[in-house]
Amino acid sequence: MNFKLKNDTFLRALLRQPTEYTPMWMMRQAGRYLPEYRESRKRAGSFLGLCKSPDFATEVTLQPLDRFPLDAAILFSDILTVPDAMGLGLYFSDGEGPKFKRPLNDEAAIKALRVPDIGKDLKYVTDAVTQIRKALDGSVPLIGFSGSPFTLSCYMVEGGGSDDYAKVKTLMYNEPKLMHHILEVTTQAVTAYLNAQIEAGAQAVMIFDSWGGVLSHAAFHEFSLAYTHRIVEGLIKEKDGVKIPSIVFTKGGGLWLESIANAGCDAVGLDWTIDIGVARQRVGSKVALQGNMDPAVLFASPDAIHAEVEHILGSYGYGSGHVFNLGHGISQHTDPEHAAALVKAVHELSRKYH
Repeated sequence: MNFKLKNDTFLRALLRQPTEYTPMWMMRQAGRYLPEYRESRKRAGSFLGLCKSPDFATEVTLQPLDRFPLDAAILFSDILTVPDAMGLGLYFSDGEGPKFKRPLNDEAAIKALRVPDIGKDLKYVTDAVTQIRKALDGSVPLIGFSGSPFTLSCYMVEGGGSDDYAKVKTLMYNEPKLMHHILEVTTQAVTAYLNAQIEAGAQAVMIFDSWGGVLSHAAFHEFSLAYTHRIVEGLIKEKDGVKIPSIVFTKGGGLWLESIANAGCDAVGLDWTIDIGVARQRVGSKVALQGNMDPAVLFASPDAIHAEVEHILGSYGYGSGHVFNLGHGISQHTDPEHAAALVKAVHELSRKYH
């Protein structure tokens, strides 16, 4: 395995070291907006068929890198692989997104929750990491990832996506001990899962707290951030003499930037609702920042994309510590040519800031 990276700009930016330009990748960069991804998914038979085959996972992870000069690859998988391995029975229904056959809807189910055997139940993920890392051959770093304990717990209690989070919030306020039990077990599972990805070859890791922003101030700190903090503390920080940076992304987390930056991560992911320059003033002396263009800008013209990139780069200002990204995942309806225009604009326009 090649430990010498041809392009380590992404890792240097996460560690706030000098770079020649602002590196970039896109959340959900391997996805349905790419015709080649749709073709692979058809051959795999289903979304889970893609996830559970290291060959297919490698194929689709590399697709955006074959198209665009991105500065990082991210493992192709799903945040719900962990609860699936815990026995909840993940499935996908057409047009409705992910669902669980056996959600946590009573005390007995919650008390029976166990940390999965990562080496057995999630071997397909670690095998994919090893295979992708080998296929990348040192071109760019590979990011491993997981959902946060709170976000995973939401899916596990609700049984799928939710508009109002009524079940999980009812449990949280009525039975906080049971909620903490779910979070405790999930935290142990996520820590082991991310460390297994690092051992398999991931060169940075990201924790997605996609639903953390639906909580009140007090609840966010108690039920989400406290557990994310514990995961970050438990991560492998260095492998083969190289630092493994961590990124924490909380959708709707702009209100709590300082708290998130104090969680021990190397970088904080921002959604598009916060000005990145303001975020830098608040926490830039402590962490790198990742983000934060509204994915909807990619529906606009290449000129409009160019202008928005210039605005974000200008707001962040001079110096390192910025990884350009979207403020959430790229839409499946995005024209790949517009994604290409984004990558080109970031690489060209950012050089003057370094």
